[in-house]
Amino acid sequence: MQPDSTASSLRLARQILDLIYEARFDPGHHLREQHLADALGVSRTPVRAGLKELTRLGAVEARPNQGFFLLKSAEALSQLAIEQPSSADQTLYEVLVRDRIAGKLPESFTQTSIGQRYEVDRGVLTRTLVKLSEDGLIARNAGHGWRFQQTLNSDVALRDSYGFRLMIEPAALLTPQLRVERRLLKRLRAQHLRLITHPDITQVPAREIFETDASFHELLAEASGNLFVLQAIQQQNRLRRLLEFGSYHNKRRVKAWCEEHVAILDALRDNKAEQAAELMKKHLQSAYDQVNNKTGPA
Repeated sequence: MQPDSTASSLRLARQILDLIYEARFDPGHHLREQHLADALGVSRTPVRAGLKELTRLGAVEARPNQGFFLLKSAEALSQLAIEQPSSADQTLYEVLVRDRIAGKLPESFTQTSIGQRYEVDRGVLTRTLVKLSEDGLIARNAGHGWRFQQTLNSDVALRDSYGFRLMIEPAALLTPQLRVERRLLKRLRAQHLRLITHPDITQVPAREIFETDASFHELLAEASGNLFVLQAIQQQNRLRRLLEFGSYHNKRRVKAWCEEHVAILDALRDNKAEQAAELMKKHLQSAYDQVNNKTGPA
C-alpha cells in the first residue's frame, strides 16, 4: 500500500493534467505553481507534489531556479493515464465482492475463514468487513459469522440502482440550495473532454474511466447541498465500482455518456438547472436501458 501523500500527489497530477488540457497549453508553457493552486483551490505545496509526479512521468520538465515547464502537447497528454493506488482495505473489499459474484465464496462465512483464505492482516480484514456492512453488502448472522446480502445479484442490483438514481439525481439538480463551483465544472469538463477526444479509448484504464464517471455524479450530488443525497450517491458508486468495473469493454458507449455529461455540465454553467435536470433524467434512463440490455453502464 502506498502512503496517503503519494495518493494525494497522484490525484493533484490528474487535476493539473485536466487544467492543462482544458487550457490547451503548448509545449514549453511555464506552469506557475500559484496559478495552478488558485485554479484548484489548494496551496502551492500539493501542486508542487503533483508537478513532480508529472515530471516523473515525462510530461513536465523541472528547470532549476525557473520552475516547471510543459513538455507534451494536449493531445499527447490525453493518452497519459495516472492510476490511483489502492489501499489494502479497498483491494480486499473489491476481491471479496468479486469472488462472491463469481461464485467463489459461499453466502455465509466467518472472519476466520476469510482471514485464512486471503492471508490478510486482522486489522485490514476487520475494517473491510465493517465497511462492507456499512455499505449494506454483508450482515451479521443471527448466530456466528457473516452473510452476503442479496443486493450482490448484479442484474437486480444494477437495475434497482439506476431506478433509485432516476428518482433522486434529476430532482437534486432542482433544489434551491444547488451551488456548483465554476472551477469544479471546468475540471469535470476537462476530464470528460480527454476521454471524448482520446485517439484510442480502449487503451484508457477502466479505473480512470470509472473515476471520471463517479466523480461527476458525486460532485453534482454534493452541489445539491443535501448530505443525504451525497451519501446515497457515494454508496451507489461503491456498489457500481464492483459490479460495473469489468463492463467498460463497450468503449464506444463511454464517449457517448461523456458527451451526455458535458451537456449537463454546460447547462449548469449557463445556470439552466431545469435543462440540466432533464438531461440528467434522459442520461440515467438511457443507462437504465443499457443495463437491462447488458451493454454497459453510464
